[in-house]
Parts: sequence; C-alpha cells; structure tokens
Amino acid sequence: MALAPLFPAWAKSGSHGLHSLAGQPGVLSGDNIEVSVGQSAFRLGKKTGHAYTINGTLPGPLIRLREGQNVKLVVRNTLDEDTSVHWHGMLLPFHMDGVPGVSYPGIGPGESFTYEFPMKQHGTYWYHSHTGHQEQRGVYGAIVIEPKTSAVTADHDQVVILSDWTDENPAEVQRTLLRGSEWYSYRKRTMQSLLGAYRAGKLGDYFDREKALVPPMDLSDVAYDAFLMNGLRRLKLPGKPGETVRVRLINAGAASYFYLDAANGPLKVVSADGQDVQPFDQKRLLMGPAETYDILVKVPADGTWELRATAQDGSGSVSAWIGEGSPHEAAPPPPPGLYGMNAYLTSILDQLDPEPGAKESDRPLSPYSKMRAAKPHPVASSHRELTLKLTGDMIRYEWTFDGIDPHEAEAIKVKEGETIRVRLVNNTMMHHPIHFHGHFFRLVNEEDKDAATSPLKHTVDVPPMSVRTIEFTANEGQGDWLIHCHLLYHHITGMIRTIRVTAADGAEPPHAAATHSMPTTYAWGQASFTTASATGFATIQSGRDNLNFRWEEGMRQGDGHERELSYSRYLSTRLTLLAGYRFDNMDGGRDGPFAGASFRLPYFVDLGLTQQSGGETRGTLMKSLQLTDRLSLDLGYRYGRNTGSSASADLRYLLTKNFSLTAGYSSDFGAGVGVLTRF
Repeated sequence: MALAPLFPAWAKSGSHGLHSLAGQPGVLSGDNIEVSVGQSAFRLGKKTGHAYTINGTLPGPLIRLREGQNVKLVVRNTLDEDTSVHWHGMLLPFHMDGVPGVSYPGIGPGESFTYEFPMKQHGTYWYHSHTGHQEQRGVYGAIVIEPKTSAVTADHDQVVILSDWTDENPAEVQRTLLRGSEWYSYRKRTMQSLLGAYRAGKLGDYFDREKALVPPMDLSDVAYDAFLMNGLRRLKLPGKPGETVRVRLINAGAASYFYLDAANGPLKVVSADGQDVQPFDQKRLLMGPAETYDILVKVPADGTWELRATAQDGSGSVSAWIGEGSPHEAAPPPPPGLYGMNAYLTSILDQLDPEPGAKESDRPLSPYSKMRAAKPHPVASSHRELTLKLTGDMIRYEWTFDGIDPHEAEAIKVKEGETIRVRLVNNTMMHHPIHFHGHFFRLVNEEDKDAATSPLKHTVDVPPMSVRTIEFTANEGQGDWLIHCHLLYHHITGMIRTIRVTAADGAEPPHAAATHSMPTTYAWGQASFTTASATGFATIQSGRDNLNFRWEEGMRQGDGHERELSYSRYLSTRLTLLAGYRFDNMDGGRDGPFAGASFRLPYFVDLGLTQQSGGETRGTLMKSLQLTDRLSLDLGYRYGRNTGSSASADLRYLLTKNFSLTAGYSSDFGAGVGVLTRF
C-alpha cells in the first residue's frame, strides 16, 4: 500500500520553513469569523507540494477575541473529505466542541458548520482538526482571548506555535508504527542495540529490560523532517530594546515534547493552559503537546538572543530570535541516555518527589510543582475517585486506557455538579499528555497545604511509570466529553475515552452515547527473496483483529511450500489467539484447519502453539536481536509432531525504510542470500 509523500523533502538551500503561495497567516477578530479548511501549495526551492491549511496558511490565522464576547465561527470545508475543528481548552457547550462522532457528525466536503458560544475565559488557546491525521498535516491555529482586566504588564505580545512536520503522509507514518518498524529510531539515532549497550557499559541493563518485557525507551515515536515556529524553521520576534514582550507559546506538535531554553536567562512563566499563575522562573521548560505557556521576555539592549525549542528526544530544534546585533545562542539540554532504564526512572521519581532545595534537573519534568494559581479557586468538599491506567504495547503499537479498545469501552458516567478525582497511572515507558475537553481540572498534590491555589489545567503530562492525579467538577453542562492522549498516533490507536455527564439525578442526555471515529484499518507486510527460499507475510489490522497470510517457498525443485491464512485476536501484550487454514506439502505436512495461541515470553521470545487437524501439534520459538543500528538477527525454531524439527537464522542489514539485505540458513531450505522488502 504505497502512499505518495505529503510533501517533498526539505531543501538545504537555506530555506527557513514552509512558504505558502497564499501568503502568511493573518489575524481574525470580531463577532462573526469565517475560516476555510482546504489544501494549499507550498514551495521549497524548486520543489512544490501541498499541505492542509486554514485560509490557505500554515498555521491558520490567529483568532483574537475578548472575554465576555459572544462569537460565531463559521468553518467551511473545501477538502474532498470530512473535516472538523476542535476549540482546544475552551469552555463551551458540548455540541460546539468539534469532535466527530461525539459532539457532532463532522463537516462533510463542501459543507460548513457554525460554532457559536460565549467567551467564558481569557488566555492563550488554540484550535485544530479532530479528524484523522489532519492536525499533523497542518490544520491548526492560535486563539488569544483578551481579559477584561490584566494583572500582567507587557508592551505587546507575540504568539509562537510550535509544531512538527513530516514529509510523509501521516497515514503512512501510522502504518509504519503499526508494523513495528525500527526505521524512525534508526533515523533519529536512538536505536538500542547489543553493541550500543556494550559500548555504553549497560549490557546488564539491556538484558534486565528485555527480561522484564519492557521495550526500549523512546521519547518520541516519529522521526520528523523539521520542527517549526509559526510554520518557519527560524523566527524573528519584533521588539524594541527595553520592551517587555509576552510570548504566548503553544505546542501544536502532533507527537513532540519540547524543551524551551532562553539565551538571556530563566523563563518567567505567567500563565499555563490559559490560566494565570503566580509568576515563577524556570531555567528549562518542558512543554507537552497541547499545552500552552505564556512567558515574559525583555528585549535586550544589544544583541539578538535565542529562544530555542529542542525536541525531547534530541532529534532537532527550532529557534526564535529577539533583539538586534550579534547572536547569543541558548544552551541546549544534554542528549537523552538511550540505556540505563533504572537510572531514567529514578530521575523521574526524584523530580516527582524532590528533596527540599534540590537542584533543577538538566532534563526536567513539567514545572507543575512550582505552579500556583494567581487567584484562589473553589475546591470541592467531597469527590468520587476513579483510576485510568495508561496502557500500551510498543511492539504492536496499541495504546489504550485500561487495556480496553475505546469502541468496546463504556463511557465514564458523571453526574452534573459531581466532582471526580482521577488517578492517571502510566504503566508505559513513554510520556503521555492527557487532555480533557471542555473543562479545567485541578492538579492534585496530597501534601498541598493550599488546594485553592493548586494549578488549573486542561492538559497534563504523565511521565513514564508514574502517577498524576487530577480533579474536576462536571459543571459545563450535560453531554459527552473526550479525555485522551494528545500524542496523535496514540490517540488514533485507542488511548481515548468518553466522559458522559448526565443530569444530577443520573438521567441520560437525550442523545445516544457515541464513540469518536478514527481510522483503524491498516495493511502491511514483508517479503524475503533469497537464493534458497521466498518467505513473508501480509496482514490487515483493524483494532485488535488481524487477517494474516504467511508463506514459505523453497527455490529448489521438490522443496515444497507452507502457506497459512489465519485470523488472530490480540488479547494483551502477552497473549494472542489465532485460527486458520494451513496448506503444507513439505515432509510430514498436510492441508487442514488449525487453532492456537502465541505467547510473549521474557526476553521478547515469542512462543507459538497450534493444533492442526490430522494430529499436527506444533510449537515455535522466535527471537529477534538488534546487533547494531543496522544489523539484526532473527532466530527461529519449530517442532511438529508430524513434521519434525527445523531451525533458521537470518541476518538483516537495513538499507532504507523498505529494503534490507538478508543472508541466512534454514534447515528446510538451506543457505541463501537476497533482499527483504517491506510494503
């Protein structure tokens, strides 16, 4: 299933970003605003391509509103597919929230939808598509809501939208992740291997991790081609010497956390997720996807000073510069350690529960412990508690809450006016930014002596193997509200749930509960052609279900073949059930139906057990070893009651995303060399 690239490769001729043929993003204001979602041409040097845009620009226009204002926002769809716009962080009626399948059907091709709601808040927010991968393709923009009165003094403000850009079609990125490809880790130079662990002196940690069935740590799933600020790879912020600029930072990255560093000293944070906080200094700021922070920057008397955003995995950065004169660069964070899981988790725990006066980490977590609300807010006297476990399988690329497919999960029901305290338990080795639609929640710290000034947010970063606790009151009206991971590729595979607010007496809203529609069916496979054999598989995956075809063919006359057509059902990270039909004319083989299961053993050894009609009881063992960044070794052993035993060993040398050289030996077919292709 080959997909054409969404955009040509980035030019290396000094181009600093995406240049729209339709012009740079504008500013929209007033009580009646119209925007159009479509495709626009972009040019990079001599190459051109298309991206999804709003009003022809990437990012879309900045929307400036006023607290207390009533606004009508008309969104027109000029695409040949459905679209939507979600107003991220906004307090509004649920049917204006912009989530297809939950708050409305979405906006069909050639159609428009009018959102209408009052501005009940002020601050920095943003908007983006909630349809498929459109956010990654460019459908996002900023919202600034001016307060009735402001306690923060600044000469002017500037909006900076951070984002990540891939030249690939995002659907192809999703497919690559689902098929378990290590290509992105190789591109980012974050591949873990036996040789790498040996050189780092972490071979013991490497095998401890494998024994515990913990996949290699990965701070980001995708290898991006560029990181952008306001659609550019280098941004110049205006300002005169001595002026104070309020920089409104928005992380619109589809899958990227960023560290923010300033050359002229600590960042002074005055707002988070649109909510005013008591100003505090932060040397290095970690921003999760979907979060916003406002910082104050004083334009220096001389020199141009860098505000740098570095991807958390160290794979790239993007910068804004303020002032005039000789450049002063910001110091980037140290690169992440690829090995040493225990040390990594210990550093996280130390930051979640720091000792008094502890030094700020060089790679800090989000600064929630420093944040205090600028004004006290009400705190409920009682609450109901529930737990959501953040679960995932990096091998299959399956992400969920509580291990449940969202289409199989019932909505979490909350009575209007009820206060809920949610423990978000991250059982994975990745950060997850959890966003709750239509509400603000309080970050709960059991040792907090002043709960009335604990920070209010709409998105919270939950670090690996840790717990964050949030508390919200269902006071924004009855209806269905989404809670989900804002890593786009996690959200699409299933880390998403609906919270259904009922009447105070428990009566259901008049509309039926619905599930957010997401693209869930993908196909891929691989084939190896050597001088000894042709082997491979192809699969169609939809949620937890797979339709599989596997084949082995000998190249010599009389070698025979074995082919299987099967259905498999993924139950957990360790267990998959399967059933199908086997065609086998090799020694002792026969045609017939079979059923069985596969089990993931410690050290990521896959054990398969099947029973075929005619008495063929079969067991298989498979293990892959990453020897170096490019070189891997696949080992296999099979024993059948009728077919006897066979073994294989195959070396793979990675050339490109879709091709490897291969050489190996099979007791069934002998030694051979050739190529492996992934499709």
